[in-house]
Amino acid sequence: MELLRVSKAAKRLGVHPMTLRQWALDGKIPFTWVGRERRFSSVDLERMKRGSTAITSRPRQEVLYVRVSGSNGQESSLAAQEEELRATASGEVVKVFKDRGSGLRENRPGLNRLLAMVADGTVTVVRVTHEDRLARFGVGWLKRLFSVYGVSVEVLHPKKLGGRDELLEDFASLVTTFAGRLYGMRSAEAKRRLLTETGQCAVGNRAE
Repeated sequence: MELLRVSKAAKRLGVHPMTLRQWALDGKIPFTWVGRERRFSSVDLERMKRGSTAITSRPRQEVLYVRVSGSNGQESSLAAQEEELRATASGEVVKVFKDRGSGLRENRPGLNRLLAMVADGTVTVVRVTHEDRLARFGVGWLKRLFSVYGVSVEVLHPKKLGGRDELLEDFASLVTTFAGRLYGMRSAEAKRRLLTETGQCAVGNRAE
């Protein structure tokens, strides 16, 4: 039995190294840690190769998804994400979807079009620079949905956090998102409406 590094193991399977990493994260193929590197058994690779003929026989058609949080500006960030994903593409890039808005929003135009494309079978891989570009929460559900249609998700820069660190990061993301929304309400009307909803206006009026 031989233990292979990611690049050699992916070459033997005929897939992109990021696809193999994602399969490892999803528990589709076992691996062994050697220091800080994943190693894959030649026996497991052969077993995977025999069982994944249907997957690897499909031509690789990539959809790229990029997102920024703000509705205005940040064009350079969108362009940088797309450029990085295109530079590492190993198949045909059939579409690039872009969104401007919080990752907590479920109803995003670009994401909705991406979901429709996954459902109609015209894509095999969805690629993002970071997992939270797809969504702040619930990425695991998206991955499961995509897998139903034979589509995998590849993250260029996967998280390397433990369970506790990941939970703290999610909490910080929530606080940052809602704080940004609060401080973004600059008009007097918006602030007045917020105070009314929290009941502070009523208290102020009684005091007068």
